[in-house]
Amino acid sequence: MQRNILIASRLREVLLSGQWIANTNYKAQIQSVDWQLATQKIHDLNTIAALTYHINYYLEGLLSALETGKLEISDKYSFDLPPITSAQEWQNLVEAFLRNAEKFADKVEQMDDKALDEPFINPQYGTLLRNLEGVIEHSYYHLGQISLIRKMLT
Repeated sequence: MQRNILIASRLREVLLSGQWIANTNYKAQIQSVDWQLATQKIHDLNTIAALTYHINYYLEGLLSALETGKLEISDKYSFDLPPITSAQEWQNLVEAFLRNAEKFADKVEQMDDKALDEPFINPQYGTLLRNLEGVIEHSYYHLGQISLIRKMLT
């Protein structure tokens, strides 16, 4: 199997449809909570909504970078979730997340396998493969948080 196909499959697993590593995925977790639960704060933990926004921020920014060759996102803005005060606002975030997750996986699937060994935007960031694997690892890290927060809230 080509690496681009494998990486796209792993992205879909954590973001959209998998069960193998975490026995869940983002889609299953975020579609099954209402906006009040998604925005409920526990101590100093991030909310489910904030974590969803955070991962979506990177998906959206990386999609743009892959299309334009310019990385214009910054970690300092990755948790700047606007207030969610309704079911519709939560639904909009969930839909944006799912749309970007699918677009991102599709983009990776369509890549030339050899491109994975090329530098990502700037050589200081390492290869494209390293960054895509980082997206997967980062996503699993926060998926674990979402799962634990859900258990604490219910």
